[in-house]
Amino acid sequence: MRIRQERPGDEAGISAVHAAAFRFFEDPDAVPVEVLLIEELRASGAWLHRLSIVAEADGRIVGHVMCTRAHIEEVPVLGLGPIGVEPSMQDRGIGRSLMEAVIAEADAMREPLIGLLGSRSYYSKFGFVPAADLGITAPDPNWGDNFQTKSLASYRPDIRGSFEYAEPFLRF
Repeated sequence: MRIRQERPGDEAGISAVHAAAFRFFEDPDAVPVEVLLIEELRASGAWLHRLSIVAEADGRIVGHVMCTRAHIEEVPVLGLGPIGVEPSMQDRGIGRSLMEAVIAEADAMREPLIGLLGSRSYYSKFGFVPAADLGITAPDPNWGDNFQTKSLASYRPDIRGSFEYAEPFLRF
């Protein structure tokens, strides 16, 4: 398996991964929201190419994660998601490798913080904590402790307030 940044021409493979990972059982022909969200994020000013990372096995894309520009008040931060792994390739450490790669790249870019909505038991393995612990308010108060943040090397404790994802997230 190889972890690398997304390249031109990877779009179809990335869409296929997310379509398979998020396919709804009630309507298997529906295009999952995550596929549409990625397309809109790519077309937005929030797109950060360096933070769109794929896992490749036997020459095909089997996993993908991305971070896009988000804000806490006026401070630029990152929003993570979506992340997906082809179902036949799950439980092999691909998701972990993708998370480690995107966190390392965000840190190398001197980003201060990453926010995400997800399972506390899974994301705590990567150092994510409930956002409220850092004085950060989730975009939706119903998310509670499932809205999490990870501070990076450039984090400052005065980064507090309301988290705002990139605009395309608001449409889904």
